[in-house]
Amino acid sequence: MTVKPPTDYSESSIRVLKGLEPVKQRPGMYTRTDNPLHIVQEVIDNAADEALAGHGKKIRVTLHTDGSVSVEDDGRGIPFGLHPQEKAPVIELVFTRLHAGGKFDKGQGGAYSFSGGLHGVGVSVTNALAKRLEVSSHRDGQVARLVFSGGDVVEKLHLRKALEGDRKQGTSVRVWPEARYFDAAALPLPELVHLLRSKAVLMPGVSVSLLQEKTRETQTWLYKGGLRDYLMQTLGADPVIPLFEAQGYADAGHESFAEGEGAQWAVAFTEDGHSVRESYVNLIPTTAGGTHESGLRDGLFQAVKGFIDLHALLPKGVKLMPEDVFARASYVLSAKVLDPQFQGQVKERLNSRDAVRLVSGYVRPALELWLNQHVDYGRKLAELAIKAAQTRQRAGQKVEKRKGSGVAVLPGKLTDCESRDLALNEVFLVEGDSAGGSAKMGRNKETQAILPLRGKVLNTWEVERDRLFANTEIHDISVAIGVDPHGPGDEPDLGGLRYGKVCILSDADVDGSHIQVLLLTLFFRHFPKLIERGHVFVARPPLFRVDAPARGKKPAAKMYALDEGELTAILDKLRKDGVREGAWSISRFKGLGEMNAEQLWETTLNPDTRRLMPVALGALDFLQTEQLIAKLMGKGEAAARRELMELHGDSVEVDI
Repeated sequence: MTVKPPTDYSESSIRVLKGLEPVKQRPGMYTRTDNPLHIVQEVIDNAADEALAGHGKKIRVTLHTDGSVSVEDDGRGIPFGLHPQEKAPVIELVFTRLHAGGKFDKGQGGAYSFSGGLHGVGVSVTNALAKRLEVSSHRDGQVARLVFSGGDVVEKLHLRKALEGDRKQGTSVRVWPEARYFDAAALPLPELVHLLRSKAVLMPGVSVSLLQEKTRETQTWLYKGGLRDYLMQTLGADPVIPLFEAQGYADAGHESFAEGEGAQWAVAFTEDGHSVRESYVNLIPTTAGGTHESGLRDGLFQAVKGFIDLHALLPKGVKLMPEDVFARASYVLSAKVLDPQFQGQVKERLNSRDAVRLVSGYVRPALELWLNQHVDYGRKLAELAIKAAQTRQRAGQKVEKRKGSGVAVLPGKLTDCESRDLALNEVFLVEGDSAGGSAKMGRNKETQAILPLRGKVLNTWEVERDRLFANTEIHDISVAIGVDPHGPGDEPDLGGLRYGKVCILSDADVDGSHIQVLLLTLFFRHFPKLIERGHVFVARPPLFRVDAPARGKKPAAKMYALDEGELTAILDKLRKDGVREGAWSISRFKGLGEMNAEQLWETTLNPDTRRLMPVALGALDFLQTEQLIAKLMGKGEAAARRELMELHGDSVEVDI
């Protein structure tokens, strides 16, 4: 038997990826790889940002017969002079450097006040994943041309004087996507058409066109009616009340938001048919929604609920919930956010916490005014919401009847929620009475229940099932949840389950992690079907709060960081925004009990801004997971635990 020599691991083994190499190595980290639409969209977004800034009126996209795509605009043209620090043409830096762009200095007299581009990696990713990319920039009476291949310059910057037939200003980009990076090489035409049409809708007066060389067909979109016309054309069903359209933007003296931040929206309520729900941030389509959509939902709900309360329309015993108002709503929402925080580079979801308050703050008063000016329509909308609430409650009562009469008495320390809808209800298993107190005050009492736990929960890995209820805490957890302990091969009765989400909420320190592990052990060992069916979650409270002073147009703000990495990112961003070193203050949360009710709600309980991680087996199967937990929690496994710590101890950062 030949023994393979050990692989040499030395200083030379470490490879540093330079330039656009990281994009080519891991394209999925930077863009969608099912087809090249997103890398083309990055170019279209840049053209749209020029129009959004008021410097262009035309965007033209051409699908060439050779598989390439051209995007032309009549904006200011990308600057092609030398960058003062980098000593290279700016146009070359934009296409070859990650994190090089003109959209970082927002609110400080920057070139773009509002834009979708933020990360500065957009068109450089397009370039990295292209066989060939040609760019021309027209400005200052000159035309600059540059050609790339695989992200590298193959034809250096060439300048010439603008001729009589040339455009005065604007940028043209033609890109040949490299097929090997994508599952399918062809652009999905319906998605491209939808994208271009939506850009025209969101920028009234800007002409957006698509030319297909193969069929010689040209489609042009130019809207003057904006969101209202678009929603009515797309809806396909008559609204119950006339379509509600409004907008609201902050002025220079606004105490919370920068000048120009806000939203415009069109909302229609229908009794049947499919719903149309589209949202955008600075013209970027947010297909996975986000906090701006949460703001729209909150504003609509608060206004309708206020109208119903004012006119005493709610029947006895009916509880109104946000989804009752939102269930039959179709909408197009376009938000303007000065410094949008997206989830991932693909920007499909907005994560900016303040966007909930921003959008809700403009939607609610506008709809309240409209409803009170059109009381008959307000009554119709109220009727629609109340009908949805009654249907939801009836569905919840059917489940209730199947439970039988032998219902256990709920534990006295459980602060229950009012709703009985399994899809909405959540119970938080909270470490300690002080944190439990903050959670009770900060929660949404309609859907969120709190069960405080005293001290460390019992390690139940080796406890027999029939002895579990000897422990008060575990007895209370089981009774509160409404499910009896069971094994992996059992088929327990989940008809008594009282909450759709069972959330473990412990401190963000070592003790909190220990309690988290003890509870996960309990659920895996004695309530495995809850994990299997996706009912168990872990809440992630932040470790730090940063109080940032006002900067530029941005007001003073509180920011929360989950860990040291996020804290570093927040401080880097403040420095980039021009905040003086040390002008901020950092608070360290040693435990949930240190947070007041408002902080706990904002960071950990609010469904729109919290981080709730679903508990699942992941890459391991049940048996492998069982073996791993046995090593960690078994009484006779000290040697196995030592081996685990020796192997993996260095990869864990212990926060003591």
